[in-house]
Formats: sequence, C-alpha cells, structure tokens
Amino acid sequence: MAKNQKRLTIKLKSTESSHMYSSRKNKSNTPGRIELKKYDPTLRKHVVYKEAK
Repeated sequence: MAKNQKRLTIKLKSTESSHMYSSRKNKSNTPGRIELKKYDPTLRKHVVYKEAK
C-alpha cells in the first residue's frame, strides 16, 4: 500500500524555546503554515508553535 503524498510530516517549533513537536498535515486542505498553541515541557506552560521548514 502506497503512502498518500498529500499528507506531509511537519515540524512544529516553539516560539519561546528550542522544543519541537512533529505532526502531520494535509497539504491540499491547509497550504499555509500552521500555528498551534501547545504545551511546552521545557517552560511548563502553553505557548505558540509555528510550522518550521
């Protein structure tokens, strides 16, 4: 079974520390960059994570 090429693995980087999450997004539904508010374990609070290159 082939992988779907529209769904990509992306890196979400914290705006306040060097912590990163990996996630998957559908490129056709969300062509722009994602910004999510997630928990940062290094700072122990919720911060904005932005999609990195």
